Amino acid sequence: MSKNYYITTPIYYPSGKPHMGHAYSSIVADIFARFKRLENYNVLFLTGTDEHGQKIEKEAKKNNKDPKIFCDELSETFRSLTRTLNLSNDDFIRTTEHRHHKSVIEIWNKLADSGDIYLDKYSGWYSVSDEAFYDEDEIEDKNGKKISKSSGSLVEWVEEESYFFKLSAWSDKLLEFYKKNPNFILPESRKNEVVRFVEKGLKDLSISRTSFTWGIPVPKNEKHVIYVWLDALTNYISALNFPNIEDKKYKAFWPANVHIIGKDILRFHAVFWPAFLLAAKLPLPKRVFGHGWILSDDKKMSKSLGNILDPIEIIDKFGIDQLRYYLVKEVSLGNDGSISLENLKNCINNDLANNYGNLCQRVFSFIKKNCDNKIPYSTKLNNSDKALLENLKNSLPKLQNLMDNQDLNEYIKTVVGFSFEANKYFNDSEPWTVKKKDPERMNTILFTVVVQIKNISILLNPIIPKATNKVLAMINISNENIKIDNIKNEKILNHKKELGELEILFNKIENDN
Repeated sequence: MSKNYYITTPIYYPSGKPHMGHAYSSIVADIFARFKRLENYNVLFLTGTDEHGQKIEKEAKKNNKDPKIFCDELSETFRSLTRTLNLSNDDFIRTTEHRHHKSVIEIWNKLADSGDIYLDKYSGWYSVSDEAFYDEDEIEDKNGKKISKSSGSLVEWVEEESYFFKLSAWSDKLLEFYKKNPNFILPESRKNEVVRFVEKGLKDLSISRTSFTWGIPVPKNEKHVIYVWLDALTNYISALNFPNIEDKKYKAFWPANVHIIGKDILRFHAVFWPAFLLAAKLPLPKRVFGHGWILSDDKKMSKSLGNILDPIEIIDKFGIDQLRYYLVKEVSLGNDGSISLENLKNCINNDLANNYGNLCQRVFSFIKKNCDNKIPYSTKLNNSDKALLENLKNSLPKLQNLMDNQDLNEYIKTVVGFSFEANKYFNDSEPWTVKKKDPERMNTILFTVVVQIKNISILLNPIIPKATNKVLAMINISNENIKIDNIKNEKILNHKKELGELEILFNKIENDN
C-alpha cells in the first residue's frame, strides 16, 4: 500500500512584491515535502495564489486593469518565485480557476443544506488589507485612525446585508476536537491561543459581501460574493478535484497531513476552516502548524523602518541554498525569528563553507591525488570508524520523528553536528600521515568518511538540494537513489568509477569593510 503525504502552504495574495514571509513558509513546507519523498512517500505539495476580494479589486482599479488580467500578471510573479526558491511543489492553484470555483460553490451549498447559513445585516469593523473582521477589543486608535492591534492594518466600519455562517454553534465541537486531537494545532503555544479564543465564545461569521463584485457569486443571490476566506481556504480540497470525493487524488490525499501557515492567519485555519469542514461533514486536516514572524534585527519588517530584507536580492547575492539553510537554522520554527545580513554571512561561512563544504572539498581532493580519483573500499573498520557511522544510523528514527513533528531546528542541529564530527574524524585520523606506512588504513579512513559524507548529504538534501545533489552526483549516486533507506546501504557507492569534478560548494563571504 502506497504511503501518501499532503502538505500545503497558504496561497498568497498576488499583490505587491514577494517578501521574506512568503519565502519562509514556502521553504519550510518544501523541506518537509522533500524529506517525505526521501522516505518513499507519494507526496503532494501545494501552493498558489488567492486572487479574489476587495483588496485585489481596489489594486486592479488603481492600475486601470481588469481584475482577472491584473491577477494573471501578478500570479505569474508568484509562480516564478517557486522556481527562484527551488520549491518542489507538485501543483500551483489559483482561486480564479474553474476547478476552484466548482469546489467553493459545493462547500457553500453543503453549509446551506446543513442549515448553517442565514441572511442578516453585518455591522462592524473590517480590514480590507487583512480581509478580516475585528471585534471592538481587537482594535485601537492610532493617530486618529482605527487599526487592528494584531496586524496594524487600517480598519473601517462596515454595514451591509450579509450571509452569516453559524460559527457560534460549533464552539463546543471545536473544543472537543482539539481535546481529542492534541497535535492538531502546533506548536503548543498556538494551540493554547486558539483554545482560549474559542472558549471565550464564537460569534457568527459574515461570509458574503455586497460592496464589491470581484469574487465568486453566492449561489441563487448573485448580488453577494463569497467572503474571501471561505473561498480561499477551499483551495486545499479544490486541488484534489473536490467535490468528486471518489476521485483518486481526493481519496489519496485528503485529509491533508499538515497546513504550514504564518501565525497571523492561525484563526482562519484553526477555527474557521475546521468549523466549515465539520458543518460540511468533511474530514479535517491532521495538523495546522503556525510558524512565527521573520523579524529584521529584532523588529518586524516594514517599509517605514527601511529594514525589509528582500529574498530575491539575497538569493541573487548569496545563493538559494544559502538562504534556505540560514532561514531554517536561524529561526526556531514556531517562534518569531530575527535575521540579519551579518548573521547570514556568518552562517554561510561557519556552517556551509567551513564545515560541510570544506569537508567535501578536502576529502575528495585527497582521494583525487592519492587514490586514482576513486573511492577506496574497506571492510577493516576499527571502533572509531564504526562509531562515526553507527552514531548517525542509530539517530535515524529520532531524525524522522523530528521531521514528522516539524521540529526542523533540532533536526538541522543534529545533522550539522554529524558534519562537524566527520571533519574532526578526518583531522584526527590523518590519512596524509598513514598513507605511506599503512595505505590500507588510509583507504579505511577515506571509505568511512565518504560513507559519512553520503549520509550527511542525503539528510541535508531537503534543506540544501542544489549543493547536496552536486556532491551525491559527484560520488555517482543518482537522484532516484537519494533515499533515507540508502543511508544504511554502503553498497550504493561505486568504487570502480572515478569521482566527478567538484566545484567549490559555498564561497566564503568576505567582510565588506
